[in-house]
Formats: sequence, structure tokens, C-alpha cells
Amino acid sequence: MPKSLVEPLIVSVSGLRGVVGASLTPEVAVGYAASFAQTLPPGPIVIGRDGRESGPMFAAAIVAYLSGSGREVIHCDVASTPTIGIVVRSEQAAGGIQISASHNPAQYNGMKLFTPAGRVLSAAAGKIVLERFGEFEAGGRKLPSSPPASANRASVRRVDGSLLHRDLVAAIVDVAAIRRRRPRVWLDSGHGAGACVARLLLEHLGCEIVIEGAEPDGRYEHPPEPTAENLAAMLPRIALSGADIGFFQDPDADRLAIATAEGRFIGEEATLALAVDAILSQQPGPIVVNCSTSSMASLIAAKHGVACSVSAVGEANVVDQMLTSGAVLGGEGNGGVIDPRVGLVRDSFVGMALVLDRMCAGDRLTTIDSLARGLPRLCMKKTKVDLSPDTQGHLLALALQRIAAAFPQAQATTLDGLRLDWPGGWLLVRSSNTEPIVRIVAEAADPTTVDEALSRATAALRSRDTKTASSACTFG
Repeated sequence: MPKSLVEPLIVSVSGLRGVVGASLTPEVAVGYAASFAQTLPPGPIVIGRDGRESGPMFAAAIVAYLSGSGREVIHCDVASTPTIGIVVRSEQAAGGIQISASHNPAQYNGMKLFTPAGRVLSAAAGKIVLERFGEFEAGGRKLPSSPPASANRASVRRVDGSLLHRDLVAAIVDVAAIRRRRPRVWLDSGHGAGACVARLLLEHLGCEIVIEGAEPDGRYEHPPEPTAENLAAMLPRIALSGADIGFFQDPDADRLAIATAEGRFIGEEATLALAVDAILSQQPGPIVVNCSTSSMASLIAAKHGVACSVSAVGEANVVDQMLTSGAVLGGEGNGGVIDPRVGLVRDSFVGMALVLDRMCAGDRLTTIDSLARGLPRLCMKKTKVDLSPDTQGHLLALALQRIAAAFPQAQATTLDGLRLDWPGGWLLVRSSNTEPIVRIVAEAADPTTVDEALSRATAALRSRDTKTASSACTFG
């Protein structure tokens, strides 16, 4: 059996994912939905899905169980993840479930959970769901008893949140200015849920549009994560279409990657940086990024004279910090932009609108290439190290200590794994929540510095000799 078909179910505080028909079945999905529903206050539950072929099967099973248990269901059918958050809030629902495996390959599906505030679950709330789901699994997957369907079946109401979502996004930009410039936009929605709102929004903004992969059928033309490697074959289509900018969404449309008119991929990290520059050109205010996000955003914030707070990795952690600091914008370097005026969910449509607003703000259309080249010039590289059985648990903690010792002039913080900062650069080492690996990210203006930092951290991670690990070059 191929490796991908024997992978275990991956469950976290914000959701789950698994291979359809193997680790993830309708029975498991219903058990997870039931575990979540038990933690919610009274009220309807919003259900949506991205375009994966298995989505209708999971949606039907979850809707049938919830409505049969007396829970009113608001069914959005195909919808982006940020749209589900908006519908939860606008309908004053008890919570929401988005059926999606985000950027994972087609054989996967999963579920993301939303609070009544229309945001993904915090760690504390997610832990309770995990405990309930653990009881479900330990109890032989026996669902909580419910009354006969005929006695207590609740209604299932269809709601399309696309127009509301469009209007909320349009309200944060200068629509008239974008309509005057009429930029030509090429968009790859990747056969996911993104085109549902994207077409409405871009037409409302007066853009000329070319949309590929608009059908939400899950028949991916390329691996669905919007990275340079995965999108290489798509990039030439932007120039052929005569577009001014190219956008790429992941299947549930909470992440956005950008390319220039010539088809030069400027990446997901640049999405948040461009959005930060756009929003701070409109209004001052603090921003929030996670600790693995490029320093481009914090440097732009400093240029505008505002604070940039750093959270642990994860959308819920970013949102927590945004609420604490009163941030005007937040996000992650994976192309996820969060504008609280629209919702507390990463939103590719917010990213599109803010970038187009910035392009159209002057006397003439500013090219995306010009805006991208105006960002701070930094080099970021990432690697990962497989964990051997004897390099886990407390031994991993010792390994992180060796890495910190290998950078004696760097400032160490342990918000999420180990982060080391020195003037002009940083390095983050954190273990994966879902795989037996350690992820290492480094960024600096000089690529050689980045390569040296990655090599040094990797050597220290694998070494048991602190003195040897500390003998390489220093930063500062």
C-alpha cells in the first residue's frame, strides 16, 4: 500500500485531516463533528466545504447527524474558509465547520472548526474538542445518543455568504480608484472554492479578469499548495493573458500567492508584506505576524512608525495577539492576511483587494513588479531535519540548547520552539506538530549568512558535542 494511504489521522486543536477512505471516513468525520457540537452553546452550526471530490460525502454525513440530533444547520455548500467565518458571525451561529484539507493533495480531506466569533478555535477550546474526540475513539467510535430523527430533526437552511463577503472586502479599499485604473487580473483558483467570491469581488472592483481553475471540482492541475515549485508551469500563462498581476489561491482560499505581469513569482511571504504596506498607508496601527514570518512586515511597520507584535505559529495564535494588541492587520507568511474589519480568518480576497488598492492609488497604475521590488530585500530559506527515535522528547530540548549555544551573540526566545535574533537576521527551530521532523527557517539580507545559519543549526541539532557545535562563525 502506498505510504500516503497508511498515514494516520492528524488531529490538532484547530481541526483534523486525513486520507479519504483510510484514516478519514464519514464515521470519523461525524464523530469529530459531534465532539465539537457538544462544546458549543445552543444555536445553528454553519457547514461548508471546498471543492474536493469527497466534500459532498462528508457534508451529507455531518449535516444528517447534526440535524437529526436537533441542531439547526446553515449549509453553505461550496464556500471559502473565510466566508464560513463571516457567515458564522452574520448568522449569530453557535459555531462552524469547514470541510477542507487546505493545501494538502487531492486524496486528503479534513475539517476546520470555528467559534461563534467566526474565528478558528483557540488552543484552549480546541483542547476540549480533542478530549471529547479522544473519548469517541476510545469508546469504539460510538456516537452520543440522540433522539429519533422523526422526533427532533432540526431544519437545514441554505445560505450563500459570497455577496456579503464581497461587500465587506470592498469596503476596505478605494473602489472608485480601482475602477478608474481597471487592472487586468489573472487568477488561478486551483479548482477550489476561491472563485465563488473572487469573481464577484474582481468584477465589482471593475477589473478585467481571467480566471483559471474556477470550477470547484478538486481536479487539481498542480499540487495545491501555492509555492514557486508547484506553480512553475502556470506562471507563463500570466504574461500570455496580458494581465497586470497574477494571483494564486489554495483550495479553501485562505492563502494567496502573487506573481508579476511577466510571470515572476514573488511568493507568499510577499503577500503579507504588501498588505501591511497597503493598510499602513491608509491608517496607522499595530500589526501582528507569527514568529516564522519574514521580517519584511516588521520593517515596513517600523517605517510607518507602528508596532509589530510576534505570536506563536498558527492562525489562532495570530488572532489572539491581534485582539490583545488592537491590531489593524495580522497574518502569516504563508500568504494568509487577516483584516478584522472583514473577519478574523486568513483571507485571500483581503490580500487581493489591498494589493490592487495599492497598485491603483496613484495618478497611474503602479506595477506589482515595482511594489515588490520596493519591499525590504531579504533572503529566507527553510530546511527540515528528520528526528531519529533518540532525538525526541527531552533530548530534543537538549538539542535546542546546543543550537542556542552555537549562536552566542544572538538573542534567544522560546515563544514557539527556539528563535534566535541577531542584527539583520534570525533563525527559528521548531518541531512539527504533525511529523517527526524539526523545521528550521533562517532569514537575513545576505544569502551566505542564511546558508551558514542553516548549516550551523543543522550541525548543532545532530551533534551531541556542544563545544563542537559552538565552534563555527558567530553573528552580531
